[in-house]
Amino acid sequence: MLTNTLNRGGAPPRRSPPSGHASPGHGSSGHGSPVPRLLAEALQHHRAGRLADAELLYRRILMIDRGHADSLHLVGLIAHARGRHDLALSMIRQAVANNPRAASYHVSLGHVHVDQGRIEAAIACYRRAVDLAPDLPAAQGALGNAVMRQGRLVEAIECLRRAVALTPDEADAHNNLGIALRRSGQPEAAAACFRQAVACRPDFAAAHNNLGNACADQGKIGAAVDAYRRALMLQPDYAAAHNNLGNARLAQGNLLAAEGSFRAALSHAPDYAEAHNNLGNVMKVQGRLDAAVASFRQALALREDYVEAEYNLGNALREQGALDEAVACFRSALRRRPDFADAQINLGNTLAEQRRLDEAVGCYVAALRVDPGLADGHFNLGIALLARGDLAAGWQEYEWRWKIPRMASACRNFPQPQWRGEAVAGRTLLIHAEQGFGDTLQFCRYATLAAARGAKVILEAPPPLVRLLRTLAGVAQVVECGDALPAFDVHCPMLSLPFAFGTTGATIPNVAPYLHADAVQVAAWQARLGALAGPGLRVGLVWAGDPRRHTRELAAVDGRRSLAPARLAPLLDVAGVRFFSLQKSGPAAPEAFGVVDVMGEMDDFADTAALVANLDLVISVDTAVAHLAGALGKPVWLLDRFDSCWRWLSGRRDSPWYPTLRLYRQPCAGDWDAVLAEVAADLRALAVG
Repeated sequence: MLTNTLNRGGAPPRRSPPSGHASPGHGSSGHGSPVPRLLAEALQHHRAGRLADAELLYRRILMIDRGHADSLHLVGLIAHARGRHDLALSMIRQAVANNPRAASYHVSLGHVHVDQGRIEAAIACYRRAVDLAPDLPAAQGALGNAVMRQGRLVEAIECLRRAVALTPDEADAHNNLGIALRRSGQPEAAAACFRQAVACRPDFAAAHNNLGNACADQGKIGAAVDAYRRALMLQPDYAAAHNNLGNARLAQGNLLAAEGSFRAALSHAPDYAEAHNNLGNVMKVQGRLDAAVASFRQALALREDYVEAEYNLGNALREQGALDEAVACFRSALRRRPDFADAQINLGNTLAEQRRLDEAVGCYVAALRVDPGLADGHFNLGIALLARGDLAAGWQEYEWRWKIPRMASACRNFPQPQWRGEAVAGRTLLIHAEQGFGDTLQFCRYATLAAARGAKVILEAPPPLVRLLRTLAGVAQVVECGDALPAFDVHCPMLSLPFAFGTTGATIPNVAPYLHADAVQVAAWQARLGALAGPGLRVGLVWAGDPRRHTRELAAVDGRRSLAPARLAPLLDVAGVRFFSLQKSGPAAPEAFGVVDVMGEMDDFADTAALVANLDLVISVDTAVAHLAGALGKPVWLLDRFDSCWRWLSGRRDSPWYPTLRLYRQPCAGDWDAVLAEVAADLRALAVG
């Protein structure tokens, strides 16, 4: 499972500027005093940005009148603007002490507290300002922004609505209200506020960016792209807008454009951790794992507690096969965020690849404690339970497969109910194939058991399997996928049959053969092979499965289960053996190996079954041909990857599903040499026996 962090917060809420007008006189600046003239001149400098000149005049006033509240306040504002927060705090506090009823002073004091991280103190100041002047927009807005920082969104929205009502033409007020509404999960209302903000101030880049965020929240990606582009037209160096545009383009599937946007964000803000993380996600989707890892590491270097980047790094390392490092990343992410369910699941997946099934089960259970309805958690728990032989519990959890994204689209929504093992005598049961050819070959055996319970069984299967499955005992009709279905009363997906029958390790139906090759075809191949092969052991070979490039996860599994045909050399050196390719597609064996290849003549699995029936042994990686050989009752040696499929169970060399199958499993990930050396030794012994 993959979590993509989107940095779509936009610009922080803006404060209303503090009051720049003088309060009624305080101190001793009476009639004839130069203070009013000096104050007016100072304010002109202040508004023009000439802060040094303004401060000089404010301090001249304070030499005349030490208690002049406005001058104290305004010197404090200048100190605050220059980052001299302690001086700002001291001066504004003196102003408040001399004129405690000036609401704007309390607002300014609150701003200083905010910048020093003292949010509770700031809120107290803002509340005092609101009490003194309920109609002061700056007070309402500042209070709303402060309580929003604490996550108190209902109160924030109330304050910010009052600020908007007091200043309906103020763009900042609409923008800040929009931010609060978006954070409270009201993207449509937020978008309306951001639109009002840009109506008040068309060049308000942050509001355009925030509008894009609200549109993206609603799934209106095209509108979001338009808003981000508008923000960037107004402010080309707006790194957050570049980053957000990258996320929108990623949502559209435009990886190159997304990459360009993230790189643009980083060109303007090289220390932008979120952009590094998002760039890493693009690299990972493109299969550029080294670059993805580098991006995630850079994000973490910039922000050590960046949990999402640590999680994403773990996923990339797992794809690279660096499983120990991936485990460390997931565990670190979980220390920082114990309720991170996706990290628990992917930690479990990584541990399962390391054959640490008990630990994996613990991870899935922990994830489900956080979110009991998490389909990935249930499905992966089911896989781990099945792999360690806990079949009864495993089948139940495996039923969650229809709720995970890559399976949900294949779910058949028939009006007839699904059969779950209840009495079925006298009823018509449709069993429909799912997933791969191998799955169908393994689990079609249950159709015979259903027929034995009195059901009329109709089997729906992919075209390459139809003719072979018609040899299955008890099946009334085999229908090709896509053809019109006859009437039926109940249905069952094929891999739900073990659950319906309550299958345990002791009750696996393992009688073989249960499928049969056509006798006429078998005889024809017998005659041909006598001429082709001559004396010696006849062995069929399969070295690669379907690459399944349409799904990254499945393609990665195929990369671990398949091997290059040239690696079969240790087997092909065994004397007294004639080898036959059973590889229907994929890389061909080198011509120098002398492997007989007649697979071009095979139109379906029934054709292949007739050829296999004439062989003494099949040696195969984990593909449909291994299941075919097992279903035909032929000896089959399975070349198995380290992270074996659940169906072969953990810690076994035999299979309760196929009495004639022997497992040769990698002792460590990727170690085909050890597997092939053992197989070659056993083959040599068989050939001379």
